[in-house]
Amino acid sequence: MASKHLAALAILAILLPALAMATEFTVGDDQGWTINFAYEAWAKDKVFHVGDKLVFKYTAGRHNVFKVNATAFTNCTIPPANEALTTGNDVITLATPGRKWYICGVNDHCANYGQKLAITVLEAWVSPASAPSTPAASAPSTPAASAPSTPAAPAPSTPAAPAPSSASGISVSGYQLLMAAMVAVAFLVV
Repeated sequence: MASKHLAALAILAILLPALAMATEFTVGDDQGWTINFAYEAWAKDKVFHVGDKLVFKYTAGRHNVFKVNATAFTNCTIPPANEALTTGNDVITLATPGRKWYICGVNDHCANYGQKLAITVLEAWVSPASAPSTPAASAPSTPAASAPSTPAAPAPSTPAAPAPSSASGISVSGYQLLMAAMVAVAFLVV
């Protein structure tokens, strides 16, 4: 019986740190969400995962936050006012992987003062060995001699996200984590 408890505790010791790995990022650090700040540079060396949180801190009424698509981000197109986050301490939990875009919709803060943020969100709990990678450019194919030559449209550019780090080298999904925790609890109950 004691060995079951030790096994369950060992499993929990491995899994519990993974449960607490979500990171909270204050956008702009001490500067917060403001004008004339280099958010691209701020985000450059950060790795965002599903489950992490973005905290937009600003004086309510002076700024706001809109989650937008790539086109609205590029053009600083402001969505309807009822879609704005306006508390001055807005917390967004990153729920899905992929590119995410945020802008300020007050006056011309986005267009003329750079108050916008674009990030790439990675899957949760991914180790470097199983991380999706951007395929390397393949060698160009040679068209058949009789085929007319037409210039190919450039492939859309997907910014490469920094490689995620994993101190333990263990790769688990949320489902696997939940199942392992349930097994550990079952061992403790028996």
